[in-house]
Amino acid sequence: MLLDYLQRLSRNSLGGRMAVHLHLSRLRPNNRRDHHIRIAAATFEGIVQNYEGQTFILSTSDIFFICKGASLQDIDTAVMKVRFLFSEDPLAQGDDEEDIHKFCTWYNLENQYDDVLEVAKKLHRERERQSRMSATADPKSMPKKSGRRPIEPEQLGKLEQFLARADMSNLMRRQSICAITPGMPPQPVFQELYISIADLQQTMLPEYDIGVNPWLFQHLTQTLDVRMLSLLMKNDDSSIASSFSINLNVSTILSPHFLTFDSSLKAVARGTVVVELQKIDIFGDMGAYVFARDFLRERGYRICLDGLNHLTIQFIDRERLGLDLLKVVWSPDMADDSAGARLADLKQHVDRCGRARIILCRCDSDEAVRFGQSLGITMFQGRYVDKLLTENRRI
Repeated sequence: MLLDYLQRLSRNSLGGRMAVHLHLSRLRPNNRRDHHIRIAAATFEGIVQNYEGQTFILSTSDIFFICKGASLQDIDTAVMKVRFLFSEDPLAQGDDEEDIHKFCTWYNLENQYDDVLEVAKKLHRERERQSRMSATADPKSMPKKSGRRPIEPEQLGKLEQFLARADMSNLMRRQSICAITPGMPPQPVFQELYISIADLQQTMLPEYDIGVNPWLFQHLTQTLDVRMLSLLMKNDDSSIASSFSINLNVSTILSPHFLTFDSSLKAVARGTVVVELQKIDIFGDMGAYVFARDFLRERGYRICLDGLNHLTIQFIDRERLGLDLLKVVWSPDMADDSAGARLADLKQHVDRCGRARIILCRCDSDEAVRFGQSLGITMFQGRYVDKLLTENRRI
């Protein structure tokens, strides 16, 4: 449609026409969903109605806007409104000319018609090429959509019956939490033990999505808690006899299963075990949490709140909740702060909670560790940390 529109414009009608190409395809995926792009395009509606305007939303999520007779200030105001919509994205940050050019490109059609036409032709050729590839691709080589059905209570019941008697040892995984300081090799502090949900789903119910219903999933985790405790009691691997963490529900801690597990541990080992709890479990029943917390602390366990991020850590008072550790999930959004204001707030929250009490998890890159260190965090977990550990052992 864009190419057809440009080709139908006669050379005599180009006077006063401006075009703006918004490069929204460069936004991060979570910022260019369909509703984001529709709202961005709607920003130009006023100019479209008053100045012979046309807006084109491309399959790449880019937007082309063309109008006749509008003032540069009117167009610039609309473009700045769109930039403001995406102000949290790196693409929309910075005020230098180069930063603006990354976000959008302006054209005066009277002087640059050939340039705009060539851009449209290039975009059209790329679209055609992708369409041909999709049409001729071998279905087996195409990425498969999950196509999984949401798990229902009936399937959950059958899965729990199976888990009660199945050998879960082949689904148990471990990942180290390490202290990392600049210039020093990673030092393992303890390791998290968990049952791989992805492998469990693929093995037991490949056609269902176990995690789509949070309440049914929460119920399933209670069964997995019991199986994990059973595995640890039967375990004869000395490498996981102490210095490990396990993710449990509050209801599991208050059950006879945990008392049996507790009695199987040596008193000295309890002080090296970390019990990880989820936000939804703690705040769902604060009375039960406080009771479980006091019991765990009396027995010598350490308690970690899992699943925080850079936005939710501000709401946590670690000391009043009686928590020993906090786990903050790394995401690249944490480092997207050109003004530096959000980074200063995050540093303040880290200092308030205690730098030595925070674990930055899901660190899959060097960037994650470096950013954590810039906040004063020293404990890290993730695939990049695993890689460092493997390299260090090889050396």
